[in-house]
Amino acid sequence: MATSPPADPNPSLGIGLKCMSVVVFVAMQTLIKTVGEDIPAGEVVFFRSFFALIPVILYLAWLGDLKQSLKTDDLPGHMLRGLVGAISMTLSFFSLPRLPYAEWISINYAAPLLTVVFAAIFLKEIVRAYRWTAVVIGLVGVSVVTAPNLSLFSTGGLGGSEALGALAALGSASLAAVAMIQIRRLVRKEKTATIVVYFSLTSSLIALLSLPFGWVLPSTEDALILVTAGLFGGIGQLLLTASYRYADTSTIAPFEYTSLILAIAIGVFLFGDPVAWTTIVGSLIVVSAGIFIIWREHQLGLERRKARRVAPPGGG
Repeated sequence: MATSPPADPNPSLGIGLKCMSVVVFVAMQTLIKTVGEDIPAGEVVFFRSFFALIPVILYLAWLGDLKQSLKTDDLPGHMLRGLVGAISMTLSFFSLPRLPYAEWISINYAAPLLTVVFAAIFLKEIVRAYRWTAVVIGLVGVSVVTAPNLSLFSTGGLGGSEALGALAALGSASLAAVAMIQIRRLVRKEKTATIVVYFSLTSSLIALLSLPFGWVLPSTEDALILVTAGLFGGIGQLLLTASYRYADTSTIAPFEYTSLILAIAIGVFLFGDPVAWTTIVGSLIVVSAGIFIIWREHQLGLERRKARRVAPPGGG
């Protein structure tokens, strides 16, 4: 998501907050992965969205912005963002326990690549050859990661579980990109806090619609895990949002890829996940393409600011 230049530049603090958000989100995902096979994905989405509201609301109340954050001029836009986001999370949480963690993370990196594609289609943004090339290369990397699992459909291996997980993860990444496009539309007239609050509210309500499709009564331990995951989700969102106050997107965004290192370590040591060479090679391709796109966006931003500085007054 495009952001305005930080009001109080402090790149070190911004990077620190971003890395903290990555750690918190990885912790959230790890908790969800531990219970994901026992709890329906729609139920997980509800816990993730509803309990994320607690730290967000407390923070906004502390700032005195809670009442303002509920004011909106585009409730249908927030509902659409919530619907798309809830479906994306459902597919994501369905796929998480069915795939090695590092592989799941790598497939999710397709979202920013697809955002470039959808921005060109729906927002009519100009995307030149450099970024198109990076997108294509990145998607090739995603295909390297997913291809071994998709071949399971023809062999019937593992009952198709990993293949379904890979398809669900791809679907989740695609819808996450659509959600980012909707966020770009919302930020033109809505506050960031408003978008965060309404997303958690709407996705919680939408998740409740899955109640007739087989919610289960979690054990005390599982319930605590789900509640904690939701709280972590809200805290991670606050840390991520705060990071953009101190550094621009091009500085902060590459640190998202540190999640891959954590995912590999957690997958191997906690879940006993194998790390296939296709996951390593494919993820390196995806990460390289993503970092190039971030760098290119930064260069274009510098060019636009330079053009505005040299433009004659009155546009003449």
